[in-house]
Amino acid sequence: MVLKIYFDDKPVFLCDEINSTIEAHRHHPDAIFIDEVTTPAIKSLLHEIAKPDFHSGILYSEDIEKLKKMFWKHFTIIQAAGGLVKNEKGETLMIFRRGKWDLPKGKLEEGENLESCAIREVEEETGLKNITVQHFLITTYHTYNDFGKHILKESYWYLMNASSNQKTTPQTEEDIFEITWVNKDAIGEKLRNTFPSIKDVVKTAGQ
Repeated sequence: MVLKIYFDDKPVFLCDEINSTIEAHRHHPDAIFIDEVTTPAIKSLLHEIAKPDFHSGILYSEDIEKLKKMFWKHFTIIQAAGGLVKNEKGETLMIFRRGKWDLPKGKLEEGENLESCAIREVEEETGLKNITVQHFLITTYHTYNDFGKHILKESYWYLMNASSNQKTTPQTEEDIFEITWVNKDAIGEKLRNTFPSIKDVVKTAGQ
């Protein structure tokens, strides 16, 4: 298993196997590889991430669940869910939020399951109705600071369908000011101005 956590655009991998992706990062001169994982080693890696020449980090352990717990305890965990929505033409819905092209998603509410959260967030952020979930796609992980708190967000993504023959309404209170359906030929342009985790979602969906 390989988990990829983004710190801005810099990945840190938690893994119990060395696949081709890990091998490529492992041999980069500015990557950090740790196979004897301890709490001090994790703290040291988190300190190194802030340096401008940091490329990537790899934490290897045969016990991936123990490794995940050790890493997760350094953060406040937030769960979120969202959708990659396709229409009858095979186009993908994208939103423009805070200067980046993005996909609709939001935080899990108390008592809510992930799939229901994903549908609700797509409806709220885009105004779409009659959304159907096809299947689960991928979980992405990214970190950020919120008033001094170190947050690790787990985002659960679903492939969805909705008709384009309906009005979309951007949720401006969430800083969304544009919504567009993007065909396969044009999506590459949008992905040049997005987040690495969104690229992973789009790639998983086969775009």
